[in-house]
Amino acid sequence: MCRNIHTLYNFAPPATSEEVQAAALQYVRKVAGMTKPSQANQEAFDAAVAQVAHATQHLLDALVTTAPAKDRKTEAAKARERARQRYDAQYA
Repeated sequence: MCRNIHTLYNFAPPATSEEVQAAALQYVRKVAGMTKPSQANQEAFDAAVAQVAHATQHLLDALVTTAPAKDRKTEAAKARERARQRYDAQYA
């Protein structure tokens, strides 16, 4: 599950609220050990996602850096290349 949580900081354009929400959802799913809570746990699950998203957004807003912002497409291409090398080596 956590493979879907991506670095959100120092990208141009900045992370959207949807990306922050998706990361929070993945985090809560991992911690809770479930992808879909029961009806009895839905309210607590949703509250946790909202709180994690809120804290994440505050963190991203508070962080500062002098490094230039990274480009999402370039970073995605680098990740694909690393994966290709890893899997090519694994099955060679």
